[in-house]
Amino acid sequence: MAVPYPVEPMLAVAGELPLDCAAYALEVKWDGIRTIAYIDDGVRVTGRRGTDFTSRYPEIAKAVAPLAGRRAVIDGEVVAFDPAGRPSFELLQRRMNVPDPKGAGLLGVVPVSYLPFDLLHLDGHTLFDLPYRDRRELLDSLGLDAPPYLPCDPAVLEATRAQGLEGVVAKRLDSPYRPGRRSDWWVKVKNLNTAEVVVGGWRPGKGRREGGVGSLLVGMYGGPFPAGHGFLYVGHVGTGFTDAVLDHLYRLLKPLEIGQSAFSTSLPREISKDAHWVRPELVGEVAFTMWTNEGRLRHPVWRGVRTDKVPAEVRREEQQG
Repeated sequence: MAVPYPVEPMLAVAGELPLDCAAYALEVKWDGIRTIAYIDDGVRVTGRRGTDFTSRYPEIAKAVAPLAGRRAVIDGEVVAFDPAGRPSFELLQRRMNVPDPKGAGLLGVVPVSYLPFDLLHLDGHTLFDLPYRDRRELLDSLGLDAPPYLPCDPAVLEATRAQGLEGVVAKRLDSPYRPGRRSDWWVKVKNLNTAEVVVGGWRPGKGRREGGVGSLLVGMYGGPFPAGHGFLYVGHVGTGFTDAVLDHLYRLLKPLEIGQSAFSTSLPREISKDAHWVRPELVGEVAFTMWTNEGRLRHPVWRGVRTDKVPAEVRREEQQG
C-alpha cells in the first residue's frame, strides 16, 4: 500500500481528565506546531491542511533517520526549548515562517526538536484502524526516542503543572486514528488557558509605538464550522508584544486593511474609535485568565501568529464538536 499523503492530523477536544481514567493514557501536551513526517525514499513534512513544512524544519529528517530505507508516516510536534529545557512558543515563532532557516542562520540559534507520538503507516501498512495502544508500541520499537505515554493519573497532570508545561492529552487506549477529525477519544487538559483568535483590526500605537500597531482587536467565529453565526468580537490584546513582533504584525496587517469592521458584533466605542479594520485572515494565539460573562477574554496576552491554523475554524473550544 502506498504511503498516504497528505494526512490531516487527528484533533482532540478540550476538557478534564476522563472519569474512566484506566481506559486512557496520558501524553504531555507540548507547546509547539503539529507536523506529519512522511518517510519514503526521503522525508517530507506537512502541517495542518497539508502545508509543506519540509524546508522549515530540516531537524525532522535527522530525528527520523533510524527509519532510512523504510516507509512510514509519523505524527508529532515540533518544539523549541528554552535554555532551561522548557518548551517556548515564543522561540518557535522565530522559525515558523522561515523557509530556509540554515540560510537565515537560525539552525544553531533557534534549534527545534521533533517529538513523535503516533505511527500512522509502516512498511506498506496503514495503521489508522489499529488501537492507539498498539500504534504506540510499534512507534516505541522504532528507536526514535519518542516521549513516553504515561498512566492516566491526576498526579501526572499535577507534575506538568509544577514544571510549567501546558498540560496533557488523554487518549483512549483503544481509539483508532481518524485524520482531520476532532474526537473525544482524545481530550486535551490544559494548565494554561490559551485560545486561537482571528485579528479583525488594530489600534495605532502611542509614544515609541506611534505610527504602527499598538494593540489588536480579535474575534472568533460562532456556531458550527464553517463559521455559522458570524465573526464575534472577543477582546482587545495590548500586551505580550516586542517591538519586532509589532513591526512584523504591521507588515502582515497593512495589506489586509478594509473600510469597515468585519465583526458581526459591536465593539465598545472607546476601543473602536481609532481602529484600523482588516480582513479576518490572520490567526494568532493568546493566553488569558478566564472568559467573562460577556464572552470576552480577560487579560489576554499575545503569544504569536499561528500560520498553521485556518481562520474559519477558530471558535471557542466548548463549541467544537
